[in-house]
Amino acid sequence: MAKKGNSSFTCSECGFESAKWQGKCPQCEAWNSFEEIAPSRVSLSGKKVPVTINELSEVSGAAQKRYKTGISEFDNVLGGGIVPGSLILLGGEPGIGKSTLLLQASSHLSQYGKLFYNNGEESAQQIKLRSDRLGIKEKNIYLMGETGLDAIEEGFRQSQPIGAVIDSIQTVYRPDIQGLPGSLSQIKEGANLFLNVAKRNGPFIFLVGHVTKEGNIAGPKTLEHIVDVVLYLEGEKHHSFRILRSYKNRFGSTDEMGVFQMTGKGIEEVKNPSEYFIQDYDPSHSGTMLSAIHEGSRPLLVEVQALVSSTHFNFPKRMVDGTDINKVHKLIAILEKVLGLVLVQNDVYVNITGGIRVKEPGVELAILMAIYSSFKKIPGNRSMVFIGEVGLGGEIRGVSGIHQRVKEAIKLGIETIVVPTKSFGELPPAMKKDNVLPVSSVRDVVEYLSR
Repeated sequence: MAKKGNSSFTCSECGFESAKWQGKCPQCEAWNSFEEIAPSRVSLSGKKVPVTINELSEVSGAAQKRYKTGISEFDNVLGGGIVPGSLILLGGEPGIGKSTLLLQASSHLSQYGKLFYNNGEESAQQIKLRSDRLGIKEKNIYLMGETGLDAIEEGFRQSQPIGAVIDSIQTVYRPDIQGLPGSLSQIKEGANLFLNVAKRNGPFIFLVGHVTKEGNIAGPKTLEHIVDVVLYLEGEKHHSFRILRSYKNRFGSTDEMGVFQMTGKGIEEVKNPSEYFIQDYDPSHSGTMLSAIHEGSRPLLVEVQALVSSTHFNFPKRMVDGTDINKVHKLIAILEKVLGLVLVQNDVYVNITGGIRVKEPGVELAILMAIYSSFKKIPGNRSMVFIGEVGLGGEIRGVSGIHQRVKEAIKLGIETIVVPTKSFGELPPAMKKDNVLPVSSVRDVVEYLSR
């Protein structure tokens, strides 16, 4: 750590602190990531500061009211709405729809009181053009286009809003703090200022954050530790779908997900995302399978595609879109070891359609069967869904939320739902009929398809 009164250096990738500049971070091994942080302005006057100490049992535990955004998917991800005095970070790639989503939410939130909207990247005229396109005509939204923290703080003082949007945290700065706008020291200063404003005066504040090339919010650990809620808006620019995920929430559950669609009129909720994700599924092609995943409290049906083709190179390609490439490497190794497939002379491409990214293990069986289907040229089946994690020995392991997954598949008319034997025992008796098939290993699944 740096000596008191001296500058320190902090890694912008992982937040590691050092007393001196280093070319390579010893914690995350990033190069040229250290930024100088000016010493904190500590009062040495020795004056006593009045404080308030409360016994835990005396603190009121009454549930706080929440502000509704008017977008049910957004409210669900937030845990039921916005808690007054909360600091919320919304991250995402440029052009993904962060500003549009917050402007639409501001339209509804303005019914509760004044909304303060500061945009350091666009003029008031540009925001007005966007609001006209979205059909927003509310009069309780107050715009500013400042980047100086002192000016923004004065805007808070004059407007006394019930909530605010700061778009983006990377554009604001304080002249007497070392570093350009977007640097770690400026981001920390801005985030701490907005945290104090939110906790002292009670308005909720949305901070819009840009992401790095790795997909993390710039100044990641610093920002995410300070705020109450961390949301990411994800999606492919070439797809209309947008996924809003919660990665941290002090007022609700994490890992919740909201599904939206980008249209000419702004961002719209997708009421039945499962049906939407599989609407273009064509079972006549080999290498296409369906899976039921579980995101937060919501089950979703997704289409998994795989293509296995002969390679023309010494090293076969492994290209993956929508899931972890290491997961696919593992499943290919299982196919070779357990089922005897020889894929060393084949390129393998895997895609989760619709622009959604799946990390949970329940999709592994569908990916494995899609690769097997493409290699063996076996057509898919619209009436089958594969659910399960695949172990290194080829065993099918249980997954969470099996009841919700099976229920979602039945609702969409799926006739056969392949589930792990362990999870089969967790289903209610009414579901344990011909439409649910328990399996213990990948050999069981292959034998069933070969009948």
